[in-house]
Amino acid sequence: MPDDQIVENIEQFDVEAVNKKENRDLFKARTKIHPKRGYGLFRTLKWWIMGVTLGIYYLTPWLRWHRGESLPDQAVLIDFPARRFYFFFIEIWPQEFFFVTGLLVLAGVGLFLTTSVAGRMWCGYSCPQTVWTDLFLVVERFIEGDRNHRLRLDKAEMSASKFFKKIIKHAIWLLIAMLTGGAWIFYYADAPTLAAELFALEAPMIAYITVAVLTFTTYSLGGLMREQVCTYMCPWPRIMGAMMDEESLLVTYRKDRGEPRGSHKKDESWDGRGDCVDCNACVAVCPMGIDIRDGHQLECITCALCIDACDSVMNKVERPQGLIHYASFANEQRVAMGEKSSIRPVRPRTLAYLAIFCLIASIMVYGLFTRSDMDINVLRDRNPLFTQLSDGDIRNGFTFKILNKAHTTRTFALSVQGLKGLELKVIGAEKNLSGDTPLTTVKPDKLKSLRLLVTAPKGVMKSSSADIKFAIKELKTGEQAFYDSIFRGPEK
Repeated sequence: MPDDQIVENIEQFDVEAVNKKENRDLFKARTKIHPKRGYGLFRTLKWWIMGVTLGIYYLTPWLRWHRGESLPDQAVLIDFPARRFYFFFIEIWPQEFFFVTGLLVLAGVGLFLTTSVAGRMWCGYSCPQTVWTDLFLVVERFIEGDRNHRLRLDKAEMSASKFFKKIIKHAIWLLIAMLTGGAWIFYYADAPTLAAELFALEAPMIAYITVAVLTFTTYSLGGLMREQVCTYMCPWPRIMGAMMDEESLLVTYRKDRGEPRGSHKKDESWDGRGDCVDCNACVAVCPMGIDIRDGHQLECITCALCIDACDSVMNKVERPQGLIHYASFANEQRVAMGEKSSIRPVRPRTLAYLAIFCLIASIMVYGLFTRSDMDINVLRDRNPLFTQLSDGDIRNGFTFKILNKAHTTRTFALSVQGLKGLELKVIGAEKNLSGDTPLTTVKPDKLKSLRLLVTAPKGVMKSSSADIKFAIKELKTGEQAFYDSIFRGPEK
């Protein structure tokens, strides 16, 4: 082999070796985190939020709400076959989907407001990933014990006891995940009926597929991946930086008070040292496995469990609480400069978010309570555009749809105006006893489609098109609805 070829092969080998080494150094295998159970104000708050949110999620499909005959009595129901969304006394039709859009916008603005006030408060207390991870940790602690027991169990050789505990834990996790998927599908069909069909293996295949997918995702994300979801999969930690400012509250370690840290024995003097006794209690309870004393970090979800842990230690060593606390960058600077500590949640950014939130909420509430409970839609025939009768009259055909959103049967009178002498004929409609106005009856919560013919006398049309207006009038209340359309004729 030529010398230059040998040198080239050696150089290529060196490059590949360097690349492999760099790739190996860039990747770090996950170290499983075993958070210790915490006690205190914020841990209690998290228990309450977990209980309330999970209770709402699992129990809501079983609540009943009477709406009348032939209507579903499930309080919250997304009825795809009927193209309806029921939420207690509120009923959303497909053409009113902007209400759902408004709710999503409200949720986004509310999240921006929460983040600008207190960072990742949503992540630490109410995010589904956090809630279900907490629930899975409750099961893990019950089966395997608290942090130290779980650490020893993971390091121990496989035994019958260890195998049994692992099997029981994962079985309960799978059961919780399956119940999660089962609760989700109950929002899309009558819960008692669908539950009976599921156990009888008579439910639609899509129901079983949905339960299986949600079981897998809940088990994987809440039980196996845990903090990795928040660190690597969730985009919110990267986005929240744009929502925050120097006055946003974050869980903060007070270095000015805690350093220099070190162990402390009873009756020793605190002179020349900080209050941190380097017990690592804040690290042990952290579900993300970080050390808050290293400063603000991307992984921190602001759950404040480290505050509870540190306060309990401060009580034991008879030092003031608050070594780890909620604080802002600006407040830390004020304290460092000798000014009084203060929290400023009310500022231009938060006021702007609050104003936007209130404005959107007000528009939605106003639209919801002032919307009409009847609606019409008219589609003009396009083939042919018009028909010229033997006597010279011009006729147009229309498809006329009446939506009765009320929960009672209603009778409507139909009319049309815009051209002199227009004649309206509704195929299959009855006649008004007091005149020639056609009537039609629409059942509660139904859409009725009619075939409608409009005839204009000869010589009325001055151009090839004219504006006309359809109207319906509810006989009992006198309420009216209108729809503008166009009447077509031959070119002049």
